[in-house]
Amino acid sequence: MYAAIRAIEYHLPSRELSNEELVKEFPSWDPAKVLAKTGIQRRWLAADGECASDLAVAAAQRLFDSGVCRPDEVDFLILCTQSPDYALPTTACLAQDRLGVPRTAGALDISLGCSGYVYGLSLAKGLIETGQAQNVLLLTGETYSKYMSPDDFNVRVLFGDGASATLIQGHEASGHGSGDWIGPFVFGTDGRGWSRLVVRGSGTRQDGGPASSAADPQDGRTQRSGHLYMDGPEIFSFTLKAVPEAVFSLLKKANLDLADIDWFGFHQANEFMLEHLREKIRIPRDRFLYALRDCGNTTSSSIPITLKQATAAGQIEPGQTLLLVGFGVGYSWAAALVRWRSPEARA
Repeated sequence: MYAAIRAIEYHLPSRELSNEELVKEFPSWDPAKVLAKTGIQRRWLAADGECASDLAVAAAQRLFDSGVCRPDEVDFLILCTQSPDYALPTTACLAQDRLGVPRTAGALDISLGCSGYVYGLSLAKGLIETGQAQNVLLLTGETYSKYMSPDDFNVRVLFGDGASATLIQGHEASGHGSGDWIGPFVFGTDGRGWSRLVVRGSGTRQDGGPASSAADPQDGRTQRSGHLYMDGPEIFSFTLKAVPEAVFSLLKKANLDLADIDWFGFHQANEFMLEHLREKIRIPRDRFLYALRDCGNTTSSSIPITLKQATAAGQIEPGQTLLLVGFGVGYSWAAALVRWRSPEARA
């Protein structure tokens, strides 16, 4: 039994924040400059009272509406979020109930950010290829906007809210010589970078209290409790080291070269970072996927959104090999290979 991606859908909230609207609050910037620096034209933000489960359920409903699978056929649900509806219960349980997934199905959350989708694929593969599940519904849903300070341009310019739904199914095939597949994988973690992207006061460690703030020991910026703090330069340095190493480690593990990969689908952090990574790894631009312009950095949803958009645009074709890399908060990173075929090409 082999695991394969069967279908992907995504959902963005209805509240748009364009560059034109954003720079009204930050007059030292103009819309063209924002687009040139980030590759982002607009991002979408959850409404007041709209949570991660709402977005994830909407994405899953689109998947079910496509006819690829019924809710009662799902036997495991994985939901990746770092902005859960509640500290407890698990957001996956809320999604299971609202979607009508059977009570016999397993359901769990994974609390990862930009690497979360690749980790989710790994968990789904493990469940299927060990005979524990046949149809795994992998959801991602983030509402980082709930954590963003209104006056922090550095995060507001990059992040957008969104969700995705991916159906991973088991199928009989002869392995990596034919058919669809997921893997191998490589993973990485460096917890020394925990404070580079953090929401202090968001858990039981209050860092001095819910109204407190702390000066960052390296750059002197204020980390306010309850608000997302991002040390962009440090994250950039980490990424330029970790991601190329992960790519070449994965290629070595699979006994492949860069030329064997049809498409590279990286976490859509920002265009400046992606271009530096692409050039450092020496990936041709015409094999590198971008999906930033109209939704921004949607954290764990960025890779599946990228894959769905590229498939809809006719870029990704049946039988092609994709290399996916997620990286960011934690620090955490993961890379995977995927053999891609359209739903119509599958038996």
